[in-house]
Amino acid sequence: MTQTLPTPAPDHSARSAVRAVGLTKIYGRGDVAVHALDGVDVTFAAGEFTAIMGPSGSGKSTLMHLLAGLDTATAGQAWLGGTELTSLNDDQLTVLRRERVGFVFQSFNLLPMFTAEQNIGLPSQLSGAKLDQEWNDTLITTLGLADRLSHKPHELSGGQQQRVAIARALSTKPDVVFADEPTGNLDSRSGTEVLSFLRRSVRELGQTVVMVTHDPAAAAYADRVVLLADGRIAGSISDPTPESVLAGLDALRQPAATVVG
Repeated sequence: MTQTLPTPAPDHSARSAVRAVGLTKIYGRGDVAVHALDGVDVTFAAGEFTAIMGPSGSGKSTLMHLLAGLDTATAGQAWLGGTELTSLNDDQLTVLRRERVGFVFQSFNLLPMFTAEQNIGLPSQLSGAKLDQEWNDTLITTLGLADRLSHKPHELSGGQQQRVAIARALSTKPDVVFADEPTGNLDSRSGTEVLSFLRRSVRELGQTVVMVTHDPAAAAYADRVVLLADGRIAGSISDPTPESVLAGLDALRQPAATVVG
């Protein structure tokens, strides 16, 4: 049976791509309970590149997983545009992730038996939708993949594989792309290329990107950095630089720190 999503409710913010309202995630119970997220309220604007940063265990990956519909919240709400993710069942979440969300992970997750071109077109194939050839050509040109389409993953460098993964994530024109440590397995040159392409996808293609990273230099490619500490929003940095991000992270180590830039 084909799953359909509920009609989206009116969005409370015209420029909101993703938002959390009182979002809470608790693992375990009683004395061993871990509050991974503790009542988080945050909005990620449409058409912007936002990085999420914080110390290990701050809740940044948990926040991304809840906002992407990859995990369920203990309390609160997660919204993708006008759709409340926390009210959807598993089948509805599967449809939403396939049709409205793109993912770029540290591991490229390309199918080894497929060419780059086949990997890029996989989301459309799985959903049964017709590939938008004009959009596909734009992605391939923007990401510099025209001469690599017939290559399989083992014939590509790490940076090229991640560019294929980005093209795949963007191929269905998703509402938002979530990138989880996208440069973690790349050398510095390839990492710089990938971050530049993510930024170009926002500025030239109008995409929305939310990236989790531990690297201040990577976060500086974003329009804004959201800082987490102990499962709570600890501040944000606009127009970040590696130096301002480092200063923000250092401030989190101070008691009751709140960072606004």
